[in-house]
Amino acid sequence: MTQRQEFRVLETHKDFEVREYLPCVIAEVKVSAKYSTASSAAFGSLFRYISKGNATSQKIAMTAPVIAAQRETKTNSDEWYVSFVMPSGSTFGHLPHPNDPQVILRELGTQTCIATSFRGTATAELSQKKVRELRVAAAKSNIALSDETRICRFDPPYKPGFLQYNEIVIPVLLGEK
Repeated sequence: MTQRQEFRVLETHKDFEVREYLPCVIAEVKVSAKYSTASSAAFGSLFRYISKGNATSQKIAMTAPVIAAQRETKTNSDEWYVSFVMPSGSTFGHLPHPNDPQVILRELGTQTCIATSFRGTATAELSQKKVRELRVAAAKSNIALSDETRICRFDPPYKPGFLQYNEIVIPVLLGEK
């Protein structure tokens, strides 16, 4: 089974979970594209990195999810950060340097986020609907959220759409919950 990004559930609400994501390293590509094409535009560069496209020709295990994130709601809506989470235990200093200059390694510390899951193909329309619902549910629970939104896809595109598992993850503004 594909390794998944590590977290622990802090609270369970009717429409979402509050999670603590453990520190990790991500390989990320910034893409200016519509959501529908952003992941595929970045996927090749990220996949080459984990498939020996790095300074030491090291193969790195594929993990889930593939994350498409927008960092701020105020920025250009076609600016996406697509990333792979590196395997558990990976550290920034011990990962090989990417051969592709578009691939950036970034270390993330412990993060508190809210998350909700849904089944189906994570289209722009369905994902935005789920983002809106999650933000409304968080506001009703008096949880302040960052402007960043992550659409996390766990299944390969060839899996039938109705079977695909996805999550929306939004960082919590600490001290404001």
